[in-house]
Amino acid sequence: MDTVLSGIRSTGHLHLGNYFGALRNFVKIQDTYNCFFFIADLHSLTTHPHPTDLHNGVHIILSEYLAAGLDPYKCALFVQSDIPEVCELFVLLNMLAYKGEMERTASFKDKVRQNPDNVNTGLLTYPVLMAADILIHRAKYVPVGKDQEQHLEIARLLARRFNNMYGVDVFPEPQAFNFGANLVKVPGLDGSGKMGKSEGNGIFLYEDDKSITKKVMRAVTDSGPTEPNSPKPEVIENLFTLMNLVSESDTLAFFDEKWNDCSIRYGDLKKQLATDICKTVAPIRERIDAISNDADYLRKVAALGRDKARESASATLKLAREAVGFKAF
Repeated sequence: MDTVLSGIRSTGHLHLGNYFGALRNFVKIQDTYNCFFFIADLHSLTTHPHPTDLHNGVHIILSEYLAAGLDPYKCALFVQSDIPEVCELFVLLNMLAYKGEMERTASFKDKVRQNPDNVNTGLLTYPVLMAADILIHRAKYVPVGKDQEQHLEIARLLARRFNNMYGVDVFPEPQAFNFGANLVKVPGLDGSGKMGKSEGNGIFLYEDDKSITKKVMRAVTDSGPTEPNSPKPEVIENLFTLMNLVSESDTLAFFDEKWNDCSIRYGDLKKQLATDICKTVAPIRERIDAISNDADYLRKVAALGRDKARESASATLKLAREAVGFKAF
């Protein structure tokens, strides 16, 4: 069975983009792929979170992963820092990664521009740690967005470089996993781009109805259509994309007709969209509450995922250490 691996940083809450863009599809593939899902708390250290915030972030993401439908008995759902083998492989791969390569990555250059006072080495070698996350489980597929494609290419490069240097075939070259017709790009509420944590344009799975409604009512629009059946500008198409995800088909058809005959009222559209988003989020939010308050269950899930992930990781690291030449006396 082919292995799929995906991770998310342990900062903030999951949003609708995470849910509709990937999580629903992850739930569907748990039975057909060997799935590893992890919470990337080591990666979050580049921003120097407070120790309490670090643990709380892991708690939040673990609860929300489970509430969204991931089954810890069907997949390996684990915390990155619980797998020490990742750190050792990270060291080995760092010896094969070069400063110039890391400095040329788009993500590093973006972080330098955004945070010139916090250009730590962890930011520079961030793609190498990502490669270690992937290669330690010899994952064949990794779901990635456009902004992560360069990191996946670095993982392939390091896999090739390791295999060639040591004359082995330890690491497969991971490929991007595409959900095909099920792949969804969820737009933000600011009128452009995708929904994201850092962009401040998201609606979160653990968000109350009042906050959701306020955000939707403030979403960017325009002055409205002036000609029947005219193309929708991006800011309006974004709202219809969100409505397509959360509303009934006849609701979407109703507002589409209103757009086409130039009688659309954006206030009415936003109210309906907010109502339907709240309806979608409410049961997930209830599950998050139940799960996040069950400390025994969360400990059990984390331990189960850790054991599954370490079994896979230790087998890979053994092969890598032998290839490099580490031997016991």
